[in-house]
Amino acid sequence: MIQYSLQCSKGHRFDAWFKSAAAFDEQQARGLVECAVCGASPVEKALMAPAIARSDAERVPLSAAHPDFARFREMLRDYRRKVMTEADYVGDRFADEARKMHFDEVEARGIYGEATREEVVSLLEEGIDFLPLPDMGEDN
Repeated sequence: MIQYSLQCSKGHRFDAWFKSAAAFDEQQARGLVECAVCGASPVEKALMAPAIARSDAERVPLSAAHPDFARFREMLRDYRRKVMTEADYVGDRFADEARKMHFDEVEARGIYGEATREEVVSLLEEGIDFLPLPDMGEDN
C-alpha cells in the first residue's frame, strides 16, 4: 500500500491510499480519482514528506481536542453520507461486485457493502482498490 498526498484543481488537499504507484496511475488515467472534499477532477499528487518507519512500540499522539477534530469528523460524515446516497448497496456481494468491475465484466459504478476479512485480503492481493466506509455512529 502507498499513501499519497493529493490536491484537486480547486486547491483542496487530502490523503489517499492505493495498492501501488501503478494502481494510482491507472485509476487517475481512467478518471476515477476525485477530490475527497468537493468531488472535483483532475487530482494531482501534492508535495509530501517522506514516511519514516516506526517501531511497533512507539506511540502515536492522538487527540479528540485537536482544533481540526470537529472538521475532520464532519468530513468523514459527509463522505459516508455521499457514498450511501450515491452508490449502490450490494450487501455481502461487495467483493464479487468489486472484482467484476475491476476485470471489466460489468460497468464501473460506486458500490458499498460488507466483506469478510478473507475477502478484503483477497481483494488487496488482486490489486483491487477500495476504501473502508467509516463507522460514524453518534456514540463514537
